[in-house]
Amino acid sequence: MIAVLSLLVFVGAIFAFAFIPYSGSDGDGEWIYVPKDATTYQVKDSLKTHLGSSMGTRVYIMWKLMGGNPARSEGAYLVPNGQTALGTARRMTTGRQTPVSVTFNGTRTFTQLVDRIAGQLECSPEEFMEACLEVLPDHGFRREAFPAAFIPDTYEFYWSASPENVVKRLLDYRDKFWNEDRVNKAKALGLSKVDVATLASIVEEETAKADERPKVARLYLNRLDRGIKLQADPTVKFAVGDFALKRIRGNHLSVESPYNTYRVAGLPPGPIRIPAATTMDAVLNAPKHPYIYMCAREDFSGYHNFATDYATHQANARRYQAELNRRNIH
Repeated sequence: MIAVLSLLVFVGAIFAFAFIPYSGSDGDGEWIYVPKDATTYQVKDSLKTHLGSSMGTRVYIMWKLMGGNPARSEGAYLVPNGQTALGTARRMTTGRQTPVSVTFNGTRTFTQLVDRIAGQLECSPEEFMEACLEVLPDHGFRREAFPAAFIPDTYEFYWSASPENVVKRLLDYRDKFWNEDRVNKAKALGLSKVDVATLASIVEEETAKADERPKVARLYLNRLDRGIKLQADPTVKFAVGDFALKRIRGNHLSVESPYNTYRVAGLPPGPIRIPAATTMDAVLNAPKHPYIYMCAREDFSGYHNFATDYATHQANARRYQAELNRRNIH
């Protein structure tokens, strides 16, 4: 009888040690990160910090009994509510990571893109930039065109993925976007893939209204077709390094820069932000119209007044300038 009781106690202890599930306060579970060159102590400390002392200790002991090695366990692991200590330890021992979501929607500069991607992975911004400098030129990208190599979205990677692998996979996603239909549409417009991304970046900065972007895109295409300088205010803001400018003045327009489309004909050498796929499609599918001038509406709705002749454009501009003055916007 005593032997049976002892066996039951032993089995119960094993069950409690290995099979009682994790139950944290967050319904989605908890993330455990094991960085490169982590020590065994750091693994133990991370487990206890994120899973609590009791659960963390159980996972750590079982991980060690299974031959756990920090180098093999490098990565990120989501421990959901209901997962046992045994299950968590087994995943970490074999390095079966949980993919992490990497997103960079709404990114303006390439430096911001590098920081955002690196901030969601194990690599540093410097390491990711180095990978870009190593990989992108081999795929035909000049430094100014680097922003055209990436399409904003949400992607899945392993947290410990090498920067080079991340850059190459993001290039693969970009290549999938450029299917035969889109390539043919770009050719019909006389634009390269980088040109489309560059024009889309200007359109995206010009208007936040998605339903207006195809119309704005066609206006700039009209100007390119007629050999008229784009004279796009966002390119001036990019050239002077100040996207917060409310009014573009003479001193801004005179800045010497390949991005200042008031001085330089054609498209700038690369995108002025990381354009979304939908905006590139707005360029590729821009409906035909005769407009070559645009000015922000004086009602500050975010939309624009369009014109086919300079006199009408000047009248639109005067109304807008008057409203800027009335609102004391400098």
